[in-house]
Amino acid sequence: MTRMIGRFAAIATLFLLQTALAGAAEIKVFSTSGVKSVLEELIPQFEKQTGNKLDVTWSTAALLTKRVQAGEQADALILIENNVSTLLKEGKIAPGTETLFAKSIFAVGVKAGTPKPDISTPDALKKTLLDARAISYSDPASGGASGVYIAKQIERMGITDQLKDKTKFAPAGSFSGALLPSGEADIAIQSKPELLSVPGVEVVGPLPGDMAFTVVYQAGVQSGAANAEAAKALVKFLASPEAQAVFKAKGFDPA
Repeated sequence: MTRMIGRFAAIATLFLLQTALAGAAEIKVFSTSGVKSVLEELIPQFEKQTGNKLDVTWSTAALLTKRVQAGEQADALILIENNVSTLLKEGKIAPGTETLFAKSIFAVGVKAGTPKPDISTPDALKKTLLDARAISYSDPASGGASGVYIAKQIERMGITDQLKDKTKFAPAGSFSGALLPSGEADIAIQSKPELLSVPGVEVVGPLPGDMAFTVVYQAGVQSGAANAEAAKALVKFLASPEAQAVFKAKGFDPA
């Protein structure tokens, strides 16, 4: 009798497993690289909890937005607030699914162990940039929020020409801070979490005064998503206490 009960239990367990697998979805995600360091840690947790699998395409929020506008289809979109607002107005995101989940400031970083330069005021930052041997920030041509913003601030300070020959852009898919440990750059400007994600980099502080800027990250379910319910679960998960704890540990601020 005991053996028979064990067999029935094994069959029942197998049936439940097969049912779960049959109901599992592959969620196609377009995500900004700005939250990659966190999602790489959270994805295994989400997949284990739900049985769903994530197929993530990483890029800048601006380029991913253009791909959606051009007709590409995903399930979940993890972008920044202004991109989500634009896609909502265009009917590309299902209304009511948009969710704020994190914020990050733009900051200045240096190689760990090196003297921290003065960035206490806009004028001090200007002098620091002019005195640096080489600086790095995201290539504005890629459409990334930090690169576009920093280029505008450099233009505003009137030092675009002076910095042109000593500005180095990180390779596509990499962070500006990656050029600090190798000595290719002395100063890197990017979001605080992106700087902290690079081993051997220390954050000096946020951009000073009225140059300060915060990126707000937002997710939503794309209209016409094949796996809309699974995508909703992912969006909800990003705002959950367990996910927020990881965002905080990586240098993000709560939304």
